[in-house]
Amino acid sequence: MQIYLVGGAVRDQLLARPIKDKDFVVVGATVAEMLDAGFLQVGADFPVFLHPNSHEEYALARTERKEGLGYKGFSVHASPDISLKEDLQRRDLTINAMAIEVTSLTDDTPINGDVIDYYGGMADIDSKTLRHVSSAFSEDPLRVLRTARFYSRYYDLGFVIADETLILMRQLVDSGELAHLSAERIWQESSRATMQLSPHVYWQQLFDIGALTEYFSPLHEAWADAHIRETVQTALYFAGQMKLNLSQRWALLMASLNADLFRSIDKDLDANESAIAKNISKIGNAAKVPKAHTQFATLFTQQATKLNAINHLNAAEKIDLIQTCSAHKEPDKLSQLLVCSHVLQLATQHRQMMLALSSFHAINMQDIDSELTGPAIGAALRQARIEHLLLS
Repeated sequence: MQIYLVGGAVRDQLLARPIKDKDFVVVGATVAEMLDAGFLQVGADFPVFLHPNSHEEYALARTERKEGLGYKGFSVHASPDISLKEDLQRRDLTINAMAIEVTSLTDDTPINGDVIDYYGGMADIDSKTLRHVSSAFSEDPLRVLRTARFYSRYYDLGFVIADETLILMRQLVDSGELAHLSAERIWQESSRATMQLSPHVYWQQLFDIGALTEYFSPLHEAWADAHIRETVQTALYFAGQMKLNLSQRWALLMASLNADLFRSIDKDLDANESAIAKNISKIGNAAKVPKAHTQFATLFTQQATKLNAINHLNAAEKIDLIQTCSAHKEPDKLSQLLVCSHVLQLATQHRQMMLALSSFHAINMQDIDSELTGPAIGAALRQARIEHLLLS
């Protein structure tokens, strides 16, 4: 019997990131031997066990064969003769397919600390590349979301998705396999990604490969508008930097569904509130979004114009807003809504200035009269940049 620390713990150790969970693979053991050692078996589909003291997961080495649709359409084979190499080959990304041998079932001290790396995970960590282990990647649609989530998780370190892996992700989307994912797994991956430092990366990647159309179709349609898409992505970036909670981040994402927020903060949104709420609920139902997040997002999108204009509300409007937001019962909720409002305004301002910066750089000396001299050059450049920005 040989025991190996595998997956995320090895990856994050090499990346000098905090290790949150430890998972182990046991080679050369049977179910009976694990039970005799005091481990508790969990799950009926394949042999995974919980350590009697640490409650960490220990799985028997196994292989999988695709037999049906979706991520559940696999038959699992576990036996003492399956090697570590075979087990690691079924994993999604090379950076998740490394192992370190440990002492025993009761002692997870590494024997020598050497990293066992059959599929180039260490090289991909060095090159900061997210790459699939094998062609089996394209058998599991959940890996589309997992890869996008890892992209958002390690984006700040400079990681990118390998071109060949992106091709497989797009093929999985085009195949319709994502339709067979459970809503619970969709939310599990999406919520975890949304709580990363760079949550916008996850949603942008899914949009780019067409993966939003199945469970998040109203968002996909809204993001066809580049102004809305880029502003919300910027808002999500700020939300990650400011460590906003999940309800706030979800509300900012769902703000995409209220196009009026990105055109005029003075518009009356009452006519659109019903449709906006229906679309937020549609996504919530399709992806099993917890009701609290859906309710908060709906409240934010419906009250955003008033939240944006707090300084201009009269006394009656402020009292009504308190009532609408239930702030008399949950004052923290009002604070969270106001923060969302400020973040969305900041994102809007940031995008406006980025457009101005782009116009500034787009105009240079060759775009003005070459015969100008002195202060006239600066004046001409300024005017040309203003005109460029007005046309943007």
